[in-house]
Amino acid sequence: MATFAHNPWFEKGVTFKQYVEAMQVNREELTRVYEQLAFTDEDLAVWEDVAQRGWRGIVLTADWCGDAALNVPIVQRIAEKSNIELRYLIRDENLELMDQYLTNGTARAIPIFIFIDEAGEKQAVWGPRSPQVQELITSLRSGLPEKDAPDFAEKQKIVHRDFKQQITSDPAIWRTVIDSVKAALQRS
Repeated sequence: MATFAHNPWFEKGVTFKQYVEAMQVNREELTRVYEQLAFTDEDLAVWEDVAQRGWRGIVLTADWCGDAALNVPIVQRIAEKSNIELRYLIRDENLELMDQYLTNGTARAIPIFIFIDEAGEKQAVWGPRSPQVQELITSLRSGLPEKDAPDFAEKQKIVHRDFKQQITSDPAIWRTVIDSVKAALQRS
């Protein structure tokens, strides 16, 4: 993508507080991760370095998304420590932007975090999952019956419920997100 005007999207977005206040699902899980998250001294040194860049960020998300319940609070806390102001956009209301950041070129997977400089130029992108979280959901889904099985929908619902509960309550999983985001920010 050569040039894409990100500043208007940033201006259109809402703050973290506004996003959380508007949430109708997953607020409890998101808040738990946000409040219980801890950084190492090494993390803090990286966030301090990133803070010197003058970046901002756009987050494509939705409150119904289990991955967002995990990743939004973690990246929000990273942004706070890195002096990055994030603005939140609901995916389905912003498909023109979302379609610039498809996962594997086809999927509107969220959340997506787009880090931009003051001119609105993209500097880094992260999301929707850390590699370890992707491995976890792939493993859990491998136990599902075929899609045309009569109990597929019920079992899929259970897998997604258990996945969301696990990722929003296990600090070891949170660490995989921190490390993955940190690597993306350090590459930029």
